[in-house]
Amino acid sequence: MGSAAEEVREHLLVNVDDDAAGSLKTAKIRVRDLTRQSETTGEAILTKVSLEVPEGVILGIIGPSGSGKSTLLRSLNRLWEPPSSSVFLDGDDICKLDVLSLRRRVGMLFQMPALFDGTVADNVRFGPQLKGKKLSEEEVKKLLSLADLDPSFASKTASELSVGQAQRVALARTLANDPEVLLLDEPTSALDPISTQNIEEAIVRLKKSRRMTTVMVSHSVKQIQRIADLVCLLVAGEVVEVLEPSRLNEAQHPMARRFLELSN
Repeated sequence: MGSAAEEVREHLLVNVDDDAAGSLKTAKIRVRDLTRQSETTGEAILTKVSLEVPEGVILGIIGPSGSGKSTLLRSLNRLWEPPSSSVFLDGDDICKLDVLSLRRRVGMLFQMPALFDGTVADNVRFGPQLKGKKLSEEEVKKLLSLADLDPSFASKTASELSVGQAQRVALARTLANDPEVLLLDEPTSALDPISTQNIEEAIVRLKKSRRMTTVMVSHSVKQIQRIADLVCLLVAGEVVEVLEPSRLNEAQHPMARRFLELSN
C-alpha cells in the first residue's frame, strides 16, 4: 500500500497528550485513554486504549480471546457505556449524544442475526418506521441489493432464510437507518464460505459507494487481511500494534506475534 495508507496509519497512532479541539476533528471516531475493569474481579478489560479511525476506512480488530475486542467495539455506540470524554464521534463526546440517535449513526451487526417476526421487508423497514417514515418497496429492494441479497427476498418470511441470508437482511436493516459507521462483531463466524464472501463483498462495496467507516472484530486473520485497510492488534486490553494487513508479519509484540503465527 502507498502513501495514502501511511497517512491513515499516522491518524491511528494517536498522541494522547494532544487535547486540542482541532485534533478531535481529524477522525471519524477517536478513542482516548479508554479503560474498563471487571465489576466482579477488578481485572483490567481495557487499559488506556487510544486510537483514531478516519472516515471511509475499514479497521480490523484482532487478538487473542479475552483481549477486550468486543468491549472496545461495544463502547463505540454505548452498548457498553464508556467513561465521559473517552470516545468521540466527529469530535463530539458520544456520552453527551442522545443514545438512540447515536445508534442510528453508528449501526452494529452481531455474530448471530436476530430478525423480527414478519417479512424481510418488515425487518428492513423497522428502523425508519420508528421515526415515522415508511420505506417504499423500491427503497427496500435497494437496501437488500446493497447487502448483496436478491430484492425478491423482500416478501419472504424470516423463518424461510438461511443464517447467511438472515445476516444479510440484518445488514440491510442496519443500513436502513443510514448509518455513518458500521460496527461488526464477528459477523461471519457462523456462516459458510460462500455466505462469508457475500458479507465481505457487501462491506467493501459500502466503503466504496458510501465511504462507510467500518470497525470489524474478527478471529480470522485471513478475513481481516482480505478486506481491512488497517489492523489493530489488541492484547490483554491494550493496543499493541496498528499495521497495514500486508505488514502483519512485522508485528513486534511477543503475544501478538504468537497469535498471528498460530492463526496462519
